[in-house]
Amino acid sequence: MAKKLKQIAIYGKGGIGKSTTTSNISAALAEAGYKVMQFGADPKADSTNTLRGGEYIPSVLDLLAERRRVDAYEAIFEGFGGIYCVEAGGPQPGVGCAGRGIITAVELLKQQRVFEELDLDIVIYDVLGDVVCGGFAVPVREGIAEHVFTVSSSDFMAIYAANNLFRGIERFSNSGGALLGGIIANSINTDFQREIIDDFAARTDTPIVQYVPRSLTVTQAELSGRTTIEAAPQSAQADVYRQLARRIAEHTDSKVPTPLNPTQLREWSARWADHLVAAEQAEAERSRQVA
Repeated sequence: MAKKLKQIAIYGKGGIGKSTTTSNISAALAEAGYKVMQFGADPKADSTNTLRGGEYIPSVLDLLAERRRVDAYEAIFEGFGGIYCVEAGGPQPGVGCAGRGIITAVELLKQQRVFEELDLDIVIYDVLGDVVCGGFAVPVREGIAEHVFTVSSSDFMAIYAANNLFRGIERFSNSGGALLGGIIANSINTDFQREIIDDFAARTDTPIVQYVPRSLTVTQAELSGRTTIEAAPQSAQADVYRQLARRIAEHTDSKVPTPLNPTQLREWSARWADHLVAAEQAEAERSRQVA
């Protein structure tokens, strides 16, 4: 009997640390003995470079631009811990559909039965989360991924992108679309950052899967072209990623979120803005009294 392949998608706005987080999850899973494929679904085609010592790989669309027929294995490259790395790619800037690479690459791998032949345990789709285009919605809309996670900080634009993703999941949930596993709370270093993301999670009925602090260890690892798992395996940050990877590997219960509508989101953010201003003024007053 064939084993059950687990397919997850990790979304997040550009620059939020989505690919960094995804690559460290993949590395931690590979370290734990799982057979993993990381599928970069971003037009920049840079999802997997820290799994390959900083080297970029040709994308599916790059290969198809050279010739009409492509063997799927020509687009698969091995990275850290035996991770299979694939980049969907995208068009040249200003030309074509940015989501086309995802559609094309997924179809290529499915048609040639790559997942079955490689006997994978987990496929992780690393998907740009602030473009509401049909291509980027494929893992959710088509139910290719069973579970969706979003990487978000406490910043408003990251939360805005996460809420948009929740709206998409809610929309496609009745037609076999993927469901939400939870929020990976990234760059959470202060109490107020944690309070903001916790409040958003509570209001959208969404669990927090892991709090990931901002760390220079991650920056140092990426500058050397590696994940934290590879570059600093004994660090506290690496252990955070290992715990996150375990939780994702063991995750089984995803659900439909309850996104905020635009008015609710704006009112929610305005209340937090007022709260932070009041807290800052109170702290300033205490400092004056002490002085």
